[in-house]
Order: sequence, then C-alpha cells, then structure tokens
Amino acid sequence: MSGPGSTAARQFSVTTRAHVAVDDATGEPIGLDDVDVRVGWLLDLVAAAGAELVSRLWQPATFDVLAAGLDRQDRRLPAQGHVAAARLGWTPFYPDGVYVPSRVSRVVTAQVVATLRTLAYRDTAIAALSARFDPATGRLTAPTEPGDSVPAGFARGVRRQLAARGGGGAPAGRLRITEIQGPPQTSAMARLSAADRQLAQITVTGRELVLTVKLPTSPTPAGRAQWRSVRLTAAIPEHLHGRAVTDWHLPTLVLDGRGLLWRCAATELVPADDLDSAAVAVGVDWSPTSLGAAALVAEGADGLSSDYRGWTYDDRGLGIKLARLQTEGQLLHGKAARLTRLAAAAPPEVRARLEAKIAVLDAHRTAVGVKRGMINRELAFHFARQVTDYATAAGAQVIAVEDLTTLETRGRGRVNNNRAAQSARRHAVTALAHTAAGVGVTVVSVPARGSSAWCPGCDEPLSRPGGYHTAWCPACQVGGNRDHMAGVNLAKRALLGRSKVTRRRGRMPVVRVAEHAPVRRCRDKNGPTPSRPRHRRVRRSLPPTTRRVGVNPKQHVPAPQASVWDTVKPTPPHGDTGSRDTRTSQASAPPVADGMRST
Repeated sequence: MSGPGSTAARQFSVTTRAHVAVDDATGEPIGLDDVDVRVGWLLDLVAAAGAELVSRLWQPATFDVLAAGLDRQDRRLPAQGHVAAARLGWTPFYPDGVYVPSRVSRVVTAQVVATLRTLAYRDTAIAALSARFDPATGRLTAPTEPGDSVPAGFARGVRRQLAARGGGGAPAGRLRITEIQGPPQTSAMARLSAADRQLAQITVTGRELVLTVKLPTSPTPAGRAQWRSVRLTAAIPEHLHGRAVTDWHLPTLVLDGRGLLWRCAATELVPADDLDSAAVAVGVDWSPTSLGAAALVAEGADGLSSDYRGWTYDDRGLGIKLARLQTEGQLLHGKAARLTRLAAAAPPEVRARLEAKIAVLDAHRTAVGVKRGMINRELAFHFARQVTDYATAAGAQVIAVEDLTTLETRGRGRVNNNRAAQSARRHAVTALAHTAAGVGVTVVSVPARGSSAWCPGCDEPLSRPGGYHTAWCPACQVGGNRDHMAGVNLAKRALLGRSKVTRRRGRMPVVRVAEHAPVRRCRDKNGPTPSRPRHRRVRRSLPPTTRRVGVNPKQHVPAPQASVWDTVKPTPPHGDTGSRDTRTSQASAPPVADGMRST
C-alpha cells in the first residue's frame, strides 16, 4: 500500500555487545571473558564443520544442482539454506566423540549453502568466459549469446585467472570454478537466524535485548549435558530509541578484538515511497575530487527546470587520510611480498627472522585495513546524512545515484584510478538508502553513461572551457561544475523513468533506460540555501596587543622578548624611529664582552 501517510516495513542491521551474562538454569552470573571462551568454542565447531562441508561439495555437480534449483525429485529448492541442504543430503561431519545439536548443524548448512549459491553465478560466468578465451592472445572474443554478457570488471578478473592458469596451452572445453580456484575460506561466525527456539531466542525488555543461547562448556562436548543455556543482556543503541522497531531477529555472533559482538537485524516501519507522484529529484554524481556532488531538478506545468547550482560534499579531510592509509598499506604489502621472496631461498636461521618480520608487517597491514574500514563507514554515513538533509530541505521525493555496476574509474592515471576505485561508494549508497528511507525519500539507481558529458537541456556534448572540472553548453548557455551538470542529468533520468522502475527483493529500485527531456534554467528558489560560515570566535579575555611602530607598521603583533644581545645596542639619535633610511653607528657601542663583564 502506498500513498500519503502510509508506511512500509524494512530491515536494517545494528551491532551491540553484551554487558551482563547469567546461567539460564541457575541464575548465577558468568564472566564475560568466560562467555567469549565458550562462544569461541562454538565458532570453532561451526567453522571447522563448514570448511569440511565446503571442501567436500567443491565439485561441478554441486553448482549444477544450485544453478538448476531443483532437487532429486525435480522439486524447487527452498530459499532457506538449511532446508535446501536437508533436501540434497548435505550434512556436516564432526570429529568422533563430539556431540553437536542438530540446530547447530542448521547454522553450518545455512552458511555453506549461502556461500555456494553466491559462487554459482561466478561458476556460470567462468564457464561462458572460458569458452571465449584465446590463450594465444590472452583476450576474450565477443559474446555470441545474450546470456554470456557479464560486467567488464568481472570479465577482466576472470581473464587474468584464465591467463595465469593456461600457461600458453589451449583450455580443454569450458572450465568450471572448481578448476581455476580452490574452495573459499569460511568465516568464524554463527548465524543464529537459521536456528529455532531450541538453540536461541531473543526478547526485548525496555531498552535492552536479552539473548538466550546454548553454548558448549568444553571445546569437545561429549553429550547434551555439556551444552548449557546462557542469558546475555545487551543495550539497544541510543540512536534507535524512539524508532518504530516492530521486530528483532536473532543475531550473528562473531568475535573481534574486544570480545563477543552481536550483529543484529531488526524490522521497522518507515514512510512508504510514492515514485509516481514525485515532482522533485536530487541527482548525486560520484566525483573524483570528493565523494559526491548533488543537484536539483523540479517538474512543473512547463516541464523540467533547474537552477544548475549544485552542492558539493565536504569530506572534512577524510579523503586525504584514506589516501595516505591506502599508500601505507600498499607499501607494507610490497615490503612483505619482497621479504617472502627472500625467505623462500634463505637459510633456515635467516628465514626465521624474515618470517617474524613478515608477521609484523602483516599485523600492521591488518591494522591499517581496520582503520580504513572505520573511516569509510564514518564517511559513508556522514555523506548520507548531508545528502538526505539537502534533499529534505529542497522537498525532494527521489534521490538518483549512478549505477555502480556500469561505473568504472579509467583514464585518470594509475594512482587516481586506484584511489577512486577504493572509495566507499557502495557503502555510501547503502548508507544513503538507509538514511533517506527514514524520512520517506526513495533512492533510485539510474544509468551513468554520459551523465557528465551531455547537456541536460539539448542533449548535446558539453565543452570544457576551463578544464576537466568545468562544463559549458554554448547552445543553452548553461554551465558550471561538471559534477553539478551530471547531477542534473541523473535527477532528470529519475523523474522521467519513475513509472518504469524495476524492483527486486533486497535491492534498490533501478531505472534501466535513460530518457531525455529539456531542462530549462530557472531562477526560482528551488534549492536550499547553503549554510554560511560562522564568525570566528574572539577571546575577549586576552589583553589587547599594542601596535608595533617600526620597520613594518602593518604587522600588529607584540614585540619579541629582548635578549642580552639587544641590551648592548646604542640608543638611536633623537627623532629617529628606526627607519631604513637612518643607519646607526656601531663605533660607540662597547664590546659585548666588556658589557657582560661589567654586569
């Protein structure tokens, strides 16, 4: 149901940590360190069983079944991973003498099936690309069937894999994913959403979440008695207080440097989107200099109009910090790779020292990666809040972003291309969709091709009179920053294609075709007024500085403190203010040593 005042349910994720743990049977408190140890035992069992199941299923027949989506009785496989695994007979194995509840096996199979289903698409694409790969030239021929087309970036990665494996020989028919790469590594986590109340359940008490979960009491539990229920209590984050959260789902348990971390999912009610009645749209263009820029387009009785004055996001210097951390990580990676090559041919005693250095470099590189992830998250949500506030102030109902699947950073040099490719664009889109949905604004993906190269008014190529960052249309007499012009094009495509939006479960709406309509320049007040810089604070408690009279009267700074060498200089004649035209005689000055000796 859509319309004014209607709501829609959406899911979001949040992280939290437990601050109280008690035994569910006896009510005795349990230390959080002990809980971390017991959760670690659970994750070890899940990770070991998952890795063994993935390696056992790593064969082409597995991906054939997943691609067909049918079981042995030609019935459609269910969406739940653990149910599909039970239909297919995929059961995890555990060491002899270890007892694991069947609900934990559900968690294992659900995670394994989700991973294999993700790789089934890659297996199909590799089979199609390997048939078109020429080992002599290392190139891919043009696709002959419409289903063989894959994104360009994905095709380049597969081509590198095929070139590294081929070694100059012709591949025998179509290759599968199992032939060019090994089984993926499984993460140490437990998705409790695949289980039921016999393993875990979650309740809400005031502003706290109470999770009851069965954990092993030893690393190799031998029976059911060595699995005991633990009641964990965690606080709901403050930014969720007052939000219309209707349901909390079972979390995913992971261990990080600080201990047990909950990755919770929740369902809340947000204003429903109404794209058919949208009249104002904001277009967001990904900029090579900053994370993004936005522009506004409004639809009225006389067509589309825009003031062609956009807004550019200020990352507060976080982009420079990310570039520095990226360079540091690349240097650490290069040094570790060089030491690895040296250690391969070094004597045993030298190899041990080199391996210790490599371990230190890997630890530093991991720390740099964690820091980059934290900055990217902060940057993405700050950008999302700024764009959402800009759209809300302008009264927009739609935010148009470029389709990231067709957007590639090329032609700006190796360093700039790599830096732009490492930016947090996808994180920013996810954060923007989440933040904008909370105020009833819909984020739509539109085609990116030609957005900054074509005029929004006449759809003709733009000129670059001032260089790369400027754009001008001689026919329409409009121009400005190229990112702002691209934002106008993106917003126009969202308004023109709002009735032809493709919706898929779990993804944002997509406009496939870029339509054109002239956007006239309007001087009306449509966009929000940019904030002006505040006046600089002046501390009134400081004493006023006296004006310095001397060589440079423009500098109103206090005179420096006199030194002992200044005391021996002669006094200038009467009426001399120390200008450049008057030179004092040094003959009458006593020697410095005499002056100091007389004191």
